[in-house]
Amino acid sequence: MDRTVNERLAQARHELKLSQVKFSKGIHLKSSGYYSDIEIGRHEVNDRIIELASSVYGINKHWLKTGEGKMFDRQIDQKFEEMAILFQELNPDFQSYVLTQIKNLIKLQNLKK
Repeated sequence: MDRTVNERLAQARHELKLSQVKFSKGIHLKSSGYYSDIEIGRHEVNDRIIELASSVYGINKHWLKTGEGKMFDRQIDQKFEEMAILFQELNPDFQSYVLTQIKNLIKLQNLKK
């Protein structure tokens, strides 16, 4: 039996070992209940969710839509995923601060090369 896009999204979330709450925060859904409804088929997976799932978690868009190919476009870097989830929990002022610090660290790193 072929899986639906909703079922494939749930499968990828399980593979990432993320709760519905953490996964939904990562793709900018305000309600984890809405995401839960997606997994059980009450809501459709729209293009925005597919794009976000791909860009945030590296889920292969083609696989998500069709079930063909590899589940992930890239190897999932656990540190990056953890950072993305935690970043979403910060208020916008702190998010800006974190981005500034990352840019400064990259400049510092490049000076040492």
